[in-house]
Amino acid sequence: MRLEEIGFYTLEEKRAKEVSSKSPMWRCEILLTDRCNFSCPYCRGLRKDCAGEQSLPNVMSIINTWSKDNLRNIRFSGGEPTLYPHLIKAIRYARDYCGIKRIAISTNGYSLTKYYLELINAGVNDISISLDACCSSFGDKMAGGIKGAWDVVVENIKILSKLTYVTVGVVLTEDTINQATDIIKFAHDLGVADIRLLSAAQYNVVIPQLETIDKSIVDAHPILKYRINHFLNGRNVRGISENDCHKCYMVLDDSAIAGNYHFPCIIYLREGGNPIGKVNPDMRKERILWHERHDSYDDPICRKNCLDVCIDYNNKVSGYRKEIENEQS
Repeated sequence: MRLEEIGFYTLEEKRAKEVSSKSPMWRCEILLTDRCNFSCPYCRGLRKDCAGEQSLPNVMSIINTWSKDNLRNIRFSGGEPTLYPHLIKAIRYARDYCGIKRIAISTNGYSLTKYYLELINAGVNDISISLDACCSSFGDKMAGGIKGAWDVVVENIKILSKLTYVTVGVVLTEDTINQATDIIKFAHDLGVADIRLLSAAQYNVVIPQLETIDKSIVDAHPILKYRINHFLNGRNVRGISENDCHKCYMVLDDSAIAGNYHFPCIIYLREGGNPIGKVNPDMRKERILWHERHDSYDDPICRKNCLDVCIDYNNKVSGYRKEIENEQS
């Protein structure tokens, strides 16, 4: 199966060729709540003006607004989305009333297994779970010192990986960098579909020891392979170079929403960037205008934190548009 079909749909060729002000909305991420039962050391939390919890009518309105532009993928996150009391209703609304086919959640994996099964039954078919350690003592520490948390998360990963598409997010910090290869092997043995490896924003470094990972493990996980190849070629997960495209095309058909605001992307939101505007029926027009006026390389948040997959996508779109310009000239 191609990489863009199993979670990195940012790399979809058709999307890159056809993105415009009228193309389908590819993705929306809604932060449902700022509450979380973990205290991960690398977590930045939310801006104060975005804190709190979305009402269910607001969530449904947001989904409905983007569905009018044929929204294809939606992700519910937080905080911890399983603490949001209306999560199942939001999922069912996205699936049953708006026809969204890919419904994802980003979770710490600490909820009851029974509840995750209910989420799958309601329509979730893409689950991303954080896994930042390969042993219980350090795993509990990364969760904020909750004794037994790591064991619960690991058991849920094992069970859910047999039922739907599950990826684990491995955020590497100064404390976990030396465990990177062990964490990857451990995650692979749990049966996950893929492993999303990235360095924390506070610790953006190249990780040469990844070359020691067994090739069979790397080949089994396309997203992991994509990122490891970058690391081994001296490319960091984050950061726009002077030679990269300096325009953000993702903002045209991708959105991140927290509180009453819509942001260029989830990274921009997490790093404290200003929103494009308030949630409203004309959000897409505002996003198009932001795209036209914004230079990503001049923006310190984008230049430092933009992810490799987003950079590759923007470079790809830019390349296609230059080809069209050359053909027309």
